[in-house]
Amino acid sequence: MPDQQARASELRTLLNRAAHAYYVLDSPLMEDAVYDRLYQELLKLEQEDPSLQRADSPTQRVGGTPAKGFTSVGHRIGLLSLDNAFNRDDLNAWNERLLKVIDRPANTALAMVGELKIDGNALALSYHRGVLERAATRGDGSRGEEITANVRTIASIPLRLQIDDPPEWVEVRGEAFIPDETFAAINDERERRGEALFANPRNACAGTLRQLDPKVVAARRLDFFAYTLHLPGDAQPPSQWAALEWLNNAGFRVNPNRELCSDLAAINRFCDHWEQGRHNLPYATDGVVVKLNNLSLQEAAGFTQKAPRWAIALKFPAEEAPSRLLQVAVQVGRTGAVTPVAEFEPVALAGTSVSRATLHNADRIAELDLHVGDTIVVRKAGEIIPEVVRVLPELRPSGAEPVQLPRTCPECRSSLVREGSEAATRCVNSCCPAILRGGLRHWVSKGALDIDGMGNKLVEQLVDRGLVSSIADLYRLDPALLASLDRMAEKSAIKLVTALEQSKQQPWHRQLYGLGIRHIGEVNAKTLAAMFLSMDALNQAAAAEPERIADLHGIGPEISDSLGLWFTTPANQQLLKDLQAVGLSLEATASEREDAAERLSGSEGPLKGKSFVITGTLPSMGRSEAKALIESAGGKVIGSVSKKTDYLLAGEAAGSKLTKAESLGVTVLSEDDLTAMLQ
Repeated sequence: MPDQQARASELRTLLNRAAHAYYVLDSPLMEDAVYDRLYQELLKLEQEDPSLQRADSPTQRVGGTPAKGFTSVGHRIGLLSLDNAFNRDDLNAWNERLLKVIDRPANTALAMVGELKIDGNALALSYHRGVLERAATRGDGSRGEEITANVRTIASIPLRLQIDDPPEWVEVRGEAFIPDETFAAINDERERRGEALFANPRNACAGTLRQLDPKVVAARRLDFFAYTLHLPGDAQPPSQWAALEWLNNAGFRVNPNRELCSDLAAINRFCDHWEQGRHNLPYATDGVVVKLNNLSLQEAAGFTQKAPRWAIALKFPAEEAPSRLLQVAVQVGRTGAVTPVAEFEPVALAGTSVSRATLHNADRIAELDLHVGDTIVVRKAGEIIPEVVRVLPELRPSGAEPVQLPRTCPECRSSLVREGSEAATRCVNSCCPAILRGGLRHWVSKGALDIDGMGNKLVEQLVDRGLVSSIADLYRLDPALLASLDRMAEKSAIKLVTALEQSKQQPWHRQLYGLGIRHIGEVNAKTLAAMFLSMDALNQAAAAEPERIADLHGIGPEISDSLGLWFTTPANQQLLKDLQAVGLSLEATASEREDAAERLSGSEGPLKGKSFVITGTLPSMGRSEAKALIESAGGKVIGSVSKKTDYLLAGEAAGSKLTKAESLGVTVLSEDDLTAMLQ
C-alpha cells in the first residue's frame, strides 16, 4: 500500500507538471504516448484502490455523472463589474477622478497595468491549501453558481498550485474563453449535425460552462486567463503586476499581452497598439482593462456601489465599414422560410474579409429602404455576425431599383406566400429541394435521430443526384452506393449505414421531433410523446380532438393547428407509412412510456408547473442555456406566447413575442429576474 500511495503521488506530480508545460507554457515535457501511459497507470491504481484518488489528480478533470443542476454559492470576495470608457476623454476623466479620490496632484503620474479585456466569462476559483476546491460563475457578483466539475476540465486551470507551501486559501479571478479556432470547429460540427450555430465565442463559452455534463465541457476545449489574486493578510503582493507574476509562477495562464505602464500616456499607447493588433490574436478581445498598479492605492481609492474606482475598461469602438450592395440573394430553410442575404463588395471587418450579411426578412429590407447599388454600412455584431446597419441614401445611384423579395422560390419556382402577421415569407411546396435538404439535416441532427456521418455536403449530394426524395429513402441507401459519392469511402459508408440502422432505436419523442413539424421543438415533442404514445394516437387526436392537444401544458392551439395541417397533407401520411416500412416504430416502448409519464408530471423545483417563452438575446447566456436552467428548476420552455404562458424571458431585440406577451398581460422577465427566481 505505501508503495502504491507513493507511486500515485509521483504520477500526479509528473502528470500535472506535464499538463502545465503543455497547456500553459506551450513547451511539452514528454511525448503524448508517454503521458498516456502514465495517465493509464495512475487511472488503474485509483480504480483498484479508490482511496488513492485525490482532488488534484488529472483523472478528475473529466468524470462523474452529469449534474442535475447548479448550486448557488456565496463568493468569499465579490466580483464587481468594471465601469466602461468609450473614448480617450472618458479615460482621462477617470484618471482625474482617481487622482482626486487618492488625494494626488492633478499632474501626478500613476503606474498602471494594461491588460486585454477578454470577451469571455468571469470565474471565481477557490483553492484550499493549494488544491482547487470550488469554482463558480460571477452571478450577481456576491453569489454565483458552483460549476467545479466543469471547470476541472479546463486544462489551463491548475488542479494544484505549482508552488511550495501554499497559503491556507487562495482566491483567483479570471476569464474563461473559447479561442477563435476552437469556436470555428465547434460551429462546423454543430452545422454538420444540423444544430443552431453559436452567435459568438462568448455565448458559446457561457453555454458550455452551464452544461450539466462535464464531458460536453471537456470536448469544447475552453481556455482561461487569470487576472486577479487574493491572498490572506500580509501574503498579498504589493502590486497588480506582482500579483500577475505570482499567478504565472503558480501555474496559471496569464495573458502575455500585458504591460506595466509608467503613466496614462503609456496606457494610451498600449490601447492604440491593441486596437489594431487585436485582429491578429487567436481569441476575441473587446477592449483594454486599465488598473492602478499599487494595491495600497487601490485600497485607498475604494469602490463605488457597483465598481472599483481604481480600474476601468476602455472598450474598442465597434468597427463599421461602407460597401456597395451588389445583389440580394435568398436562401430557403427546412420550413420553407426564405431568408434574404445581402451580397456586397468585400470589406475588412474585425480581421476578416466580409461580403455577405443576412437581411432577416422583407420587413428589414423595407426598414432599410434598400436599393440595388446602394452604399451600405456593415459591421460585425459582437465581432462575429455581419449585419447591415444602415443605408447611405445620399450616395444612391440614379434610377436604382428598390430591393424586393422574389415572388417565386429560387429552388423550385413555386409561389412564395406570407401568412397573416408573420414576418417570414415561405415556400409551401413540400417537394422543394431546399425544404428536403433542410428536413434531412434536421432528421439526422443531434436532438433528433443523431446520425453521425451524415453531414451537409453528403445531404446535398443525395438530394442533387436524386438519390433520396424523403427521409425514409435514407434507410434504403446501401454501402456501395454511398461509397461511390464524393468524399466517401467504403469504411465510412459502412459506418454510416450502421448508424442509420441504430437510429431506428431512438426514443419516440426524438422521432417526432425529427419530422420537423412546424412549432414542435424538443420540449413540445416530449410533452406530446408522453401523452400520445404513438404516431397513430397523435394522428387520431389531431383529427378528432384538437382541443385535447391544445389543452396540454405548453402546447396551445397554434401547435394543435400545425399538427392538424401536417397530418392532413397526403405527402406526410405517405412519409409515415414509408418510415414504418423501413423499420421506424413511431411509438414508445414500455420503458419510454414510463419515462415520458415521469417527464410529463414535471420535476421538482422553484419553477415547477410554470411555462416560459424565451426571446431575444440574453446578456450572458444563450437560449439553450436558459432553457436548461428553467427545466432543471421544474419549469417548461415552450415556443410561442399564449394566454396560458406564465412568463416571457426577454433579451435584446425581443420582437413580436414581447409585443404579444404585453398585450396578453404575460409577465416579462429579464435574465436577472430569472436568476432571482431561482435563488
